[in-house]
Amino acid sequence: MRPWNTFVEGDNLDVLRAMAAAGERVDLVCTDPPYNTGNEFAYRDDFRDGFVGADGRPGSRHDAWAAMVRPRLEACRDVLRETGAFFVSIDDNEAARLRLLLDDVMGEQNFLAQVVVNLNPKGRQLGRGFATSHEYLLVYARDARRTVLDASSAETVDERDFPLADEATGRRYRHLPLRNTNKKFNPVTSPTLHFPVWGDPVTGRVATTPFTGAVEVTPVFGDGRPAVWRWSRPLIEERPDDLVCRVVRGRRGERVDVFQRDWLERDGGRRKKLPTIWLAEEVGSTDTAVAELKELVGHVFESPKPTGLVRRVLGTMPADAVVLDPFAGSGTTGHAVALANLADGGTRRCVSVNSAEPTRPGSNAHAAGLLTVADITRARLRAVDRLLGGGLDERVGWG
Repeated sequence: MRPWNTFVEGDNLDVLRAMAAAGERVDLVCTDPPYNTGNEFAYRDDFRDGFVGADGRPGSRHDAWAAMVRPRLEACRDVLRETGAFFVSIDDNEAARLRLLLDDVMGEQNFLAQVVVNLNPKGRQLGRGFATSHEYLLVYARDARRTVLDASSAETVDERDFPLADEATGRRYRHLPLRNTNKKFNPVTSPTLHFPVWGDPVTGRVATTPFTGAVEVTPVFGDGRPAVWRWSRPLIEERPDDLVCRVVRGRRGERVDVFQRDWLERDGGRRKKLPTIWLAEEVGSTDTAVAELKELVGHVFESPKPTGLVRRVLGTMPADAVVLDPFAGSGTTGHAVALANLADGGTRRCVSVNSAEPTRPGSNAHAAGLLTVADITRARLRAVDRLLGGGLDERVGWG
């Protein structure tokens, strides 16, 4: 069995181009490029020095950052399968530029979401201005028409939304109107879904043909205008036990209507669409991420990502996805892949790439003997393999 984690030390642009030349393809790019904040923690995060644009004039630190990032985004695209997806974390320093770069590199039509991630609930209290409590996650498909990304999760399903229980089995469910509540769907636009059914509000029974005790029910909106059903006649006949007839009170008084029993537990599991705001209590925070890393290798990286954030991303893709993190940082993506595989029996594999850029003298990482940023990633992934298993392939360069 191939190892869950592969760590490649080297310049990510060289590694990505070598992967593309070798015909390597991945299903998911999940990465966290430098934010260009001007801060110095384990490594320098400032691209202002010495950049000269194509016109020969000195450029800003934003120009220098964009010049560094763009070819790497293009190289990521080149190793991404047509069915794949691209998740990139960023903060306000370069969010606008990254969005424009990704629109150009991936295609505006392949933009899926800009997620707000609440990684610091209390907000950053240092400096002037607002207490920033969020970052962003930009999501693109390689081809939005073909992507296998499923922007839903079982974790966002709330049992409290299913207040009813079946007396015989104890299964929880809720009632959903069988009629389509979207007024774009009506007898003119969907004529085959406008037909009468018969229901008994005493017993709850529903059928497509008359029976003793039944009344005829046609779909209508709350204002009495004709509507259509969400289910076809054959589906109603196939699943009558998942329907119930009830008396309801509307704006025009009491009426008989038909509802679907929407079960909490479905075949294959219930999932709910992910929102575009992810809270720290759901995916973890910078504080929990620091604690995770500290437990494995010490406090050697100031702003790692929580594994919960990456695991939510992983949950949008198949459980056998090949994942790439070309800016591997502290190794969160590889750690999250191991945790996800243990949790659901998946066979995900992760390729993490980091350079041998020196850590800053005086930083926690340097004091711990981790003399390059690659040493931090390597140390974490070795600890992950030792504690969680899955294997680790270590390389210098690709090939």
